[in-house]
Amino acid sequence: MSIKPCRAKWKGTMTDRQRFNNQMHYRPVDRCFNMEFGYWNENFQEWSIFVENGITSNEQADIFFNFDKIGFGTTAQTWMHPAFERKVVDRTSTKHILINEDGLLAEVPKDGHDTIPHFIKSSIITPDDWAQCKAQRFRLDDPARKVDLETLKQAHPSDRDYPLGVCSGSMIGKIRDMLTFEGLAYACHDYPDMVEDMVETCCLLVENFLDQVLPHIDFDFAHGWEDICFKNGPIVSVPFFRDVVVPRYKRIGQKLSQAGIDIWFTDCDGDVRPILPLFLEAGINCLFPYEVNSCCHPAELLKEYGQELLIMGGVDKIELAKGPEAIKAYLESLVPLVERGGYIPFCDHRCPPNVKVEDYLYYLDLKEEMFGLNAQAGK
Repeated sequence: MSIKPCRAKWKGTMTDRQRFNNQMHYRPVDRCFNMEFGYWNENFQEWSIFVENGITSNEQADIFFNFDKIGFGTTAQTWMHPAFERKVVDRTSTKHILINEDGLLAEVPKDGHDTIPHFIKSSIITPDDWAQCKAQRFRLDDPARKVDLETLKQAHPSDRDYPLGVCSGSMIGKIRDMLTFEGLAYACHDYPDMVEDMVETCCLLVENFLDQVLPHIDFDFAHGWEDICFKNGPIVSVPFFRDVVVPRYKRIGQKLSQAGIDIWFTDCDGDVRPILPLFLEAGINCLFPYEVNSCCHPAELLKEYGQELLIMGGVDKIELAKGPEAIKAYLESLVPLVERGGYIPFCDHRCPPNVKVEDYLYYLDLKEEMFGLNAQAGK
């Protein structure tokens, strides 16, 4: 289906690629890079502007709202392959009990609404379980881990006008997914060697992928996923993170640095402050999509870490739900951050459906007014 944008793209004098790289390197820009992180599934069913225009995915929404283009198009087999078969094994009046792709027995709502599943049991508990799973599903020589370079180069040519990222995988977040929160906590105590071997395996898979693509594609940034923090900090101990995870990050970071990539963000929700110095030590210098309520206003961290730290996101979704006055006050608090560089504002996770459509459109309009070309020209 062809998507017709509902609004004009922000005016500019740079390409999206030039703008992104300049903004994230504290160089002059024509205007702020304009992007959003996306929306809950319910938004596509409840927001009239989506329903009436047939918008059913975040990819379609990006085109519909005419955001600047940013590429995450380097799909990598850096995790389990083949995945477990997803299948429902039991039902109640309100829940489905299923085995998911990570081998977890999970309880999910029957109506399919967005929520964190209740995980009942992992398929991986003991070192023997892991050894069997590793041999079957984490093989380095799996043909599926061979990158189709020609297709990748055709999809993202060197003269493209948008920034492109390379996947740096997940060193511990996906392991949490496979073991569950509680399972990872027990495993770090009961089977620390098993957990370290899991981390090493993840690192080897990412290195294998990077070795294939970095010599052939000119990437602008690297992106990973590590949802390992919540409102009280990381779900693994800081010493474990320092001693087991960081050395693997450093190996990956060395490859990225040799390829000229110096923007590296990871998607890690919650309060990242206890492990932020370790992220930076390892080479991960950008937080994305930076949650506010579990941590702090982005200005606090940018003041503390200076130009060593980059942030993408940080627009408090709770303030978006309060209406125009709160939205304006919050965006005004971000003006100095946008002006200093190294910061791109957007909703601090998927925008939830309790944000009214009219308020969201007001937010998009106000962002352009405050951070677009006219705002830059008026300085």
